[in-house]
Amino acid sequence: MTDAIAPAFVATADLSSPEAVQRRKRRYAADLRLRIYGVAAIATAIGLLGVLLLTLVIGGYSAFVQTHARIDFAIPAEQVNPADPAKANWRAIVAQGLQAVLPEAGSPAAQRAMGQILTNNTQFIVRDAVLRNPSVIGGTLTLDVPVADPFDQLQKGVIRRDTPEENRRVSDQQIAWFDALATQGRISTPFNWGLIFNADSRFPELAGLSGAIVGSFYALLVCFVVSFPVGIAAAAYLEEFAPKNRWTDIIEVNINNLAAVPSIVFGLLGLAVFIQIFGLPRSAPIVGGLVLALMTLPTIIIVTRNALKAVPPSIREAALGMGASRHQMIMHHVLPLALPGILTGTIIGLAQALGETAPLLLVGMNAFITSPPGGIMEASTALPTQIYIWADSPERGFVARTSAGILVLLAFLLVMNAIAIFLRQRLERKW
Repeated sequence: MTDAIAPAFVATADLSSPEAVQRRKRRYAADLRLRIYGVAAIATAIGLLGVLLLTLVIGGYSAFVQTHARIDFAIPAEQVNPADPAKANWRAIVAQGLQAVLPEAGSPAAQRAMGQILTNNTQFIVRDAVLRNPSVIGGTLTLDVPVADPFDQLQKGVIRRDTPEENRRVSDQQIAWFDALATQGRISTPFNWGLIFNADSRFPELAGLSGAIVGSFYALLVCFVVSFPVGIAAAAYLEEFAPKNRWTDIIEVNINNLAAVPSIVFGLLGLAVFIQIFGLPRSAPIVGGLVLALMTLPTIIIVTRNALKAVPPSIREAALGMGASRHQMIMHHVLPLALPGILTGTIIGLAQALGETAPLLLVGMNAFITSPPGGIMEASTALPTQIYIWADSPERGFVARTSAGILVLLAFLLVMNAIAIFLRQRLERKW
């Protein structure tokens, strides 16, 4: 009967009829529209990402260079005691060094205005250089000193010279002195290594990210040490050992819900539990790391369970058939095969934790720290909170440093994602 119906069906299906042609045209048009929508969506996403990156680069590239002035500081032995050089009048030595290259300043007010060309911490920069090399006492010390932020902005064109004097932070006389230094070849704009290796400062020309980078490292280290083993153990139990009943269903639903909880809720939890109940130090990386671990844990559990599910059942059956225990089957066969997916999900979860700001603000990791922390129990800040602090600062120099800090944070995220891709490919080839 089937053989009799098939020819009749083929005979009645006229593919060349106008109706069939119109239907095919509509299907082809729908397929074309779908492809166009997909390409347009991808182009829009890439365009918006490009606009974001271009905006950050335009706003932050100037922070990667810093204007310096080369000054020769005379270190007279009668003013600096070699036995105790820290007690010398370093501010006077800095003023004398400036007056030696710019002798036009005569009155005390003019000398103060001239001193404002260099960063306010120049006296400490000179002092530390002499302490590192006491042999310069009695001679001359030549240093490339960062200029103050207004003159750095002047050199970079942010402060315009044609602006009326009463509307800018530098006077005409100060601009003349600065131009005199440039004419002598004493002004340079090298790469700003201080942005990476300096700690935070009230002065934009000296502010850097080293404290935030070290604090983020410690916080992520605590987050990884806590969340990685706990997440894998919880996922392995739920996937391989736990019975399928109402209680495990409730646990799974709660884990999925916790992955979608706003990060500020975890910050409130960390403030209430880790600081107020357990008494852990505020602003310490250990508190920030524990809060980030609570955030990352649901993601690691979900990713690990999916990686375990992706392992073929035949691997489990073969291991058990060869006499392996359930523990041996999981540890020696299932987990190694699932490890690429687990590590990829873990690193992506840590990268997401690296960019979190709200929970770290609530546990106090936005303190003003002038030196990198020496451990997980010392006060610290993190990259996202450091960017937040700079964005809230009134000095104009912090505007560019905010964009530069975001670029550094994005670079760390790209590196972490590249490591995840590398580990996944390496482990997939190995297993």
